[in-house]
Amino acid sequence: MNQPNTPFPPHRPLKGRNPLLALSDYILTCIGPEITPPLIEKIFKLLWKKKMLVQRSKRLTQIECDCLEMVFATTPPINPIILTKIFSSIGEQYKADIIVQDAEAYRREKRLVVMDLDSTLIAAEVIDELAKEAGVGEQVIQITQRAMNGEIPFPEALRERVRLLKGMHTSTLKNIHKRICYTSGASSFTAVLRKRGCKTAVLTGGFDFFAERVKKTLQLDYVFANRLEIKNNRVTGEVLGEIVDGKRKAALMEEIAQKEGILLDRVVAIGDGANDLPMITKAGFGIAFNAKPSIRKAAPYNMTQKSLVSILYLLGFSEEEV
Repeated sequence: MNQPNTPFPPHRPLKGRNPLLALSDYILTCIGPEITPPLIEKIFKLLWKKKMLVQRSKRLTQIECDCLEMVFATTPPINPIILTKIFSSIGEQYKADIIVQDAEAYRREKRLVVMDLDSTLIAAEVIDELAKEAGVGEQVIQITQRAMNGEIPFPEALRERVRLLKGMHTSTLKNIHKRICYTSGASSFTAVLRKRGCKTAVLTGGFDFFAERVKKTLQLDYVFANRLEIKNNRVTGEVLGEIVDGKRKAALMEEIAQKEGILLDRVVAIGDGANDLPMITKAGFGIAFNAKPSIRKAAPYNMTQKSLVSILYLLGFSEEEV
C-alpha cells in the first residue's frame, strides 16, 4: 500500500488482456432492494445486443440490499458513463442502480473520498431546520430549492438565507444539532474507508458549527464549511470569509489531493446539489447521491439507494468486508 504523502501510480485500466481479440474489460454493478431474474435477464439482453461478453458474475450482498457484480468484455472500447446512462431506464423500472466502470486496477484502492454534508452525509438540510426555528421556513426552503436546482448562484442564495436567521441564539443551533440524523450507513461507510487508509473530507456549503461536530463524531480528516458570524451568542446574519460554493468545493478537493499526494483518478466525490457538480465531474469517480433530476442528468454516475454503504459495493467491497 502506498504511503499517504507520496504520489500514486497513474490510472491504468486493464485493457486488451486478450491480444487476439483486443478486448476491453468493464464491471457492471447492479444495486437495488431485490435483483430479480427479470432484471438480470434484461441486463444480459442489453449486453448481448451490444455484443458484450459476460465473463463472470457474483453477489456482493443480499442482506441490507441486493447487489450483483458482472465483469464483461467488448471491443472496441466503450465509454462506461454512456453505457450507464443507457442502462438507467432499466434501473428505474426496478428501483435499482446500474453502474458501469472500467475494470481498473485501483477501483478498490481509492485514496480520498470527499462528501457534501446536508442531505448526503446527514439526512437534513440544516439551514432549512434553522429557518423553521426562526419562523422563516417557507422563505428559506424556496431559496434552497432554487439554489440546489442551479436556478440562482449559491453565494447569493446563502447570504439571502443567513440574513433571515439574524438574532438566532446559539442554544437553538445546539438543539438542532442534537436532533440531526446521519444518513443510513454513514458510520459504517466512513469506518471502512478509515480502516482502508482512505482520507475523508466534508466539503459543504453548510455551516462550520455543524460540520465540525460531524467531523469529530465520524473521525473525518478534513472539513471545510461556511462560517456563521456569531456575536454575544447570537447569529448576526452574516457569513465570514470565502464562501464554499461549487467552484470552491472543486478547488478544495484538488488542494487536499495534492497535499496528500493523491491523483484525482483515485478520488471519489459524493453530493446531491448543483454546487456539488464541479467536484463530482472533476473527481475520478463522481456520484450524485439521491439528487434532484437536473443534477442526476449532469452527473456521470447516480445512486438512488438510501444507504451510503451502497457506494462501497460500487468500489468492489463485499458484504462480509463491510
